[in-house]
Amino acid sequence: MDSSWKELLKEEFEKPYFADLTAFVKNEYAEKEVFPPAEFVFNAFNHCSLKSVKVVILGQDPYHGDGQAHGLSFSVPEGVALPPSLRNIFKEILQDLNIAIPTSGNLERWSEQGVLLLNATLTVEAHQAGSHQKRGWETFTDAVIRRLAEQKENLVFLLWGSYAHRKGAFIDMNKHLVLKSVHPSPLSANRGGWFGNKHFSGTNLYLQEKGLETIHW
Repeated sequence: MDSSWKELLKEEFEKPYFADLTAFVKNEYAEKEVFPPAEFVFNAFNHCSLKSVKVVILGQDPYHGDGQAHGLSFSVPEGVALPPSLRNIFKEILQDLNIAIPTSGNLERWSEQGVLLLNATLTVEAHQAGSHQKRGWETFTDAVIRRLAEQKENLVFLLWGSYAHRKGAFIDMNKHLVLKSVHPSPLSANRGGWFGNKHFSGTNLYLQEKGLETIHW
């Protein structure tokens, strides 16, 4: 994990819940197939330094299918087929900004521009959605969001779906821009409220207004 994040989160690492979480996760990796690969658990923090954060996109769980998860919410490694939610994200970017849908679903290019791609839960047992929920990850990622919201200003939080809405409920909207919509998964997006939300142009407009470099989505 990038040293700037270690400094920000050092109190969390010393709390009893994090020791319990660490023991649980180590045991799961030792006994089961767990995603993402262990070296990618904190990938979101490695590709986006604390200083560079401008946008936060909240996911829920890592992908639980083979070869998909690599520690960045909604992202998949090079060469992996686009999951449905990510395809809908790209479709909205096409509508919103006329940027063609890429063949690669690797969003490291976003992270390196200051987009923190943070899942609420950072690990999952293979093919078992939600299997590592309520083990302490949510407490840790709540602390990440809280510290970001308190210590920085003019961030953009993209909250997609009711879970993300609840997780970001405490963010001060006088200090930051909070954009909400339904989740981009087909079940939610096709009911309406995802396509046409213009979150990507809205993010860049806000960043521009604040004198910050925009994101090349």
